[in-house]
Amino acid sequence: MRIVFMGTPEFAVPSLDYLLLNQYQVVAVYTQPDSPAGRGRPLAISPIKKAAISWELPVVQPVNFKKAEAVEQLADCHPDVIVVAAFGQILPQSVLDIPAHGCINIHPSLLPKFRGASPVVAAILAGSAFTGVSIMLLDRGMDTGPVLARAQIAISERDTTGSLAVKLSRVAAPLLLEVLSGWLKGELTPRPQDETEATYTSVLSKSEGEIDWRLPAVDIWRRVRAFQPWPGCYTRWQGKQLKIIEAVPLTEEAGLEIGQVVALDKGETAFGVNTGKGILGILAVQLEGKRAMPAAEFLRGQRQIIGAILGGSESPR
Repeated sequence: MRIVFMGTPEFAVPSLDYLLLNQYQVVAVYTQPDSPAGRGRPLAISPIKKAAISWELPVVQPVNFKKAEAVEQLADCHPDVIVVAAFGQILPQSVLDIPAHGCINIHPSLLPKFRGASPVVAAILAGSAFTGVSIMLLDRGMDTGPVLARAQIAISERDTTGSLAVKLSRVAAPLLLEVLSGWLKGELTPRPQDETEATYTSVLSKSEGEIDWRLPAVDIWRRVRAFQPWPGCYTRWQGKQLKIIEAVPLTEEAGLEIGQVVALDKGETAFGVNTGKGILGILAVQLEGKRAMPAAEFLRGQRQIIGAILGGSESPR
């Protein structure tokens, strides 16, 4: 069986590794074009490209498949199946029609819930107790194809998008092998998704990381976790950006202004911020131009933050 693998982020790497470790024939790896890594820095290659190079596999990086040449190049690989894992492009029908056994997609949610670009983020923001991986056949829609298999895992209260994506990637890899074996033997029946239960997610923007202290502490806590590692959650203090790296919601009310900082005596939670409902206890922060550090360490050098109003008027009250 000839496989073309399409993926880009770290989430896709375990699945590629599993295929190769189990003697599957991957004839080419498709990934997104190299992207700028920052001001004055060279182009960065994707985690999947790094993995493919280490396995000495051919790497192809099309901008898209709008040109016939790109589709023809893929067809020349003669894939029996295409495996897709967070590739980052919607495949046109001309690509879907190439492999005899279709295009199999690994999606990090329990479809039809959380279709689209940011399913792991959405699961944390929603306060879901569980999420999972769905392996489906691609069609022309956005994650709308029939599902071949699902696997469910719990979301812990300390999971971030980064940690949860790692867990899901490790579940996806062995599940992919089960699906490939069963699908090619004709032992699996694709199950259509229930469109009445479908929900959609969108691409994140940097601005979504700015904290609105009027929200309840529980909602802000979920955002802190969901937006790690990107775009991160941040506020303003003394004209500088203050990132909230880790936090915990507290139910008590302090009778303070929204966004006001209060000292706490709760071990790791050295201080908190009053929100629209409850206090957000701060565990770790990073002030612009400084390293990330525990809240207690930060407070030892920045006692003047107590009483300040974050994200707005910053003078102590």
